[in-house]
Amino acid sequence: MSAPSPSTSLASSPAPWPYPRWIAHRGAGKLAPENTLAAFRLGAQYGYRMFECDAKLSADGVPFLMHDATLQRTTNGRGTGGDRPWSDLAQLDAGSWHSRVYAGEPLPTLDNAARYCIANGFFLNIEIKPTPGTEAETGRVVAAHAARLWHGQPVPPLLTSFQPAALAGARDSAPSLPRGLLLDTLTEGWLDTALQLGCVAIVCNHALWSADTVGQVHGAGLRTLSYTVNDDWAAQRLIDLGTDGIITDRVDLFSPASGA
Repeated sequence: MSAPSPSTSLASSPAPWPYPRWIAHRGAGKLAPENTLAAFRLGAQYGYRMFECDAKLSADGVPFLMHDATLQRTTNGRGTGGDRPWSDLAQLDAGSWHSRVYAGEPLPTLDNAARYCIANGFFLNIEIKPTPGTEAETGRVVAAHAARLWHGQPVPPLLTSFQPAALAGARDSAPSLPRGLLLDTLTEGWLDTALQLGCVAIVCNHALWSADTVGQVHGAGLRTLSYTVNDDWAAQRLIDLGTDGIITDRVDLFSPASGA
């Protein structure tokens, strides 16, 4: 059975939403080395209670935090991260590329990030970022780990991906965890795809939101989140549109505590 189209969805309003509006991109945006616990700690110092991060798999199936498929931009390693066992990846320096103060900062596993967030009562948006060719497997493994790590916690992580196959893998592995479809363009059938995957949210380039698209998504019972919002005018536009979440690099500009 196909999912209902946006115009025929039976949902009239989104379900209760447990997450904060403001989400720190990759931990603390650009102020600390992305996708490290150092970045999470800095984001927390600025008052953020929810973090976005990217998760992929090592060659031996360990979920770890990194955005790029290759290692060289954000570590002192070379080559494809997914081709290396975790024992190798754990030795890399993921901080020196950013600044000397973070020299020696390690790559975190998803387990590390989970322990930090759970211990501090923080929320997490895990973007499933597969090494090309491992979409379904990465979705399954990341979701299974997340389900185990957050078992018994009041608020689970939000799993998102640009890759429908990764979200399908996550759904099959841990169907109770909430999922969101990431979009950089509104291709034909974008909302139907999210509904077919059982998503609770659409997360898209902030410029794609309008009164019409927000109305479609809310009318289908889903939430509306935006990336990556670094200007006050853009943030205010999204607030005025009634969107539900704002992912930002500018943890120094936007104050979650004040709502501004």
